[in-house]
Amino acid sequence: MQHESNGIVELDRTADEPLSSQIARNCLLTRARQISRVLTSVYDDALRPFGIVAPQFSLLVLIGEFGPVSRSDLGRRSHHERSTLTRNLQPLIAQGWVIEGVPASDGRSRPLSLTHEGRALLKNAASAWSAAQSHAMHLLSEGGARELMNIARKLPLRIV
Repeated sequence: MQHESNGIVELDRTADEPLSSQIARNCLLTRARQISRVLTSVYDDALRPFGIVAPQFSLLVLIGEFGPVSRSDLGRRSHHERSTLTRNLQPLIAQGWVIEGVPASDGRSRPLSLTHEGRALLKNAASAWSAAQSHAMHLLSEGGARELMNIARKLPLRIV
């Protein structure tokens, strides 16, 4: 059991229980990553026939929603580190689903946009995404899914 004292979460523990067991049982990060891996595999399985994995599909959606968008803005919105963002963008660019525009006036920023093929991929994969979404909602329960979305909406943009 956990309780909060002065804004710090403290674990109730028994003297004979190892600290690692307490942390493993109560760690929010461990649970969030576990949920993330399960959900990622649900979406990966559904999107595999389209030649794309869940993190790449998420970037396609964000680029479609906010594009043309700079890499730094996309990284802030998706909470990606620069190297992870680059690694996930490379196949999208190589497949012709995303294009980098001409450099902006600063000479560095090249806005990302969906190509016709990228928009077609989103349209074609929509039913697979919908099936994965239904499966994920079933796994989390309607209340759990709603709460997860509420938590995500409250997160600040990443500062890059």
